[in-house]
Amino acid sequence: MRVNMFYLLWITAFAVAEVKAGSLQFIIQAGDSCMQRYNTFEALKYYQQAFDMADTYEVRTKLANCYYKRANYREAADLLKLVPEDSLSHDAFRQLALSYQKQGDNDSFVFWASQFTYYYPMDGEIVANLILAHIKAQQPQNGIIFGLQYSQRDSTNILVNRALADAWFMNRDFTAAGKLYDRLMEQGDSTFNTLYSAGMCYSQIKDPERAYHYLLKAFLISGMQHYGCAYRLGVVCIDTKRYPEGLGYLDLAKQLMQPDTTIMMAITLSQGEGYYMTEHYDEAITAWKEHLAYNPGSVATYYNLANAYAYILKDSKLAESYYRQFLDLARKEEKPTDKLKEMIKNAEDKIKTLDF
Repeated sequence: MRVNMFYLLWITAFAVAEVKAGSLQFIIQAGDSCMQRYNTFEALKYYQQAFDMADTYEVRTKLANCYYKRANYREAADLLKLVPEDSLSHDAFRQLALSYQKQGDNDSFVFWASQFTYYYPMDGEIVANLILAHIKAQQPQNGIIFGLQYSQRDSTNILVNRALADAWFMNRDFTAAGKLYDRLMEQGDSTFNTLYSAGMCYSQIKDPERAYHYLLKAFLISGMQHYGCAYRLGVVCIDTKRYPEGLGYLDLAKQLMQPDTTIMMAITLSQGEGYYMTEHYDEAITAWKEHLAYNPGSVATYYNLANAYAYILKDSKLAESYYRQFLDLARKEEKPTDKLKEMIKNAEDKIKTLDF
């Protein structure tokens, strides 16, 4: 009788385990079905439920993938970083490294991307991003090492070659960078960045004719809107005695560098108010004067400057000058508000009392 009881308990436990396993697979399949329909919202619920039931590699990576697809990169990374590296699939390992890049954590991306390249050294996209990450960390020499290791087996990958050329450039080896930019253009890579960087390289190694050739192409591709390229092109033209052309590019660069008037009007006006309210009166006056350069018809700004000189800095001559400029503008208003009428009267009264 006792033997039969133990046997029944064993059978029951086995049945429960089978039901649980079946239930787990059903939940995973439900999550997979949602993912096939790009419904990550519902899939996340199923995968989380499955993860709570059993923390297996399959469930963990599916849950991480779902988080990654929903741009929740912190959760994706937290799940994947606990999996042994040699157990991660290519896609899961990529998501782990890229999750840190997408969070702006450059140091962690460099670490995990470096680990990734040990297992998958021919993934050109990750290698290129790793080179650029080293440039961002001001360690282009480390990026060059990864780029050269990849290039020994594949010297035709445009992404890697772009990044490697940029690393050579940032490492100030302009000859190596220039050769690689030339190779990129032979491969058909004629993007603005490649042409502009090539032109910059040849400017540095004193080959102004080639610099002119590439910078001109880059400037045309930019729609003649890149002020830095216009400036560099102008300098190269002067160096190669193309004086009228160079002066034209330099003048255009100057125009392109002018800030947006509307934005500068708003910035300088707010700066003036902020400096004045914090009793930084000299800075407030400087900001208001700059504002007038962008908005010469600002009645209130003339009034503010006049008051600052009259009451704060005690400069009667400048106070009178700004009060009169204020009055010249304010009296031209066809329908002055009550506030403006009050400001006009105050200005007129103050001019009478100023001590010259």
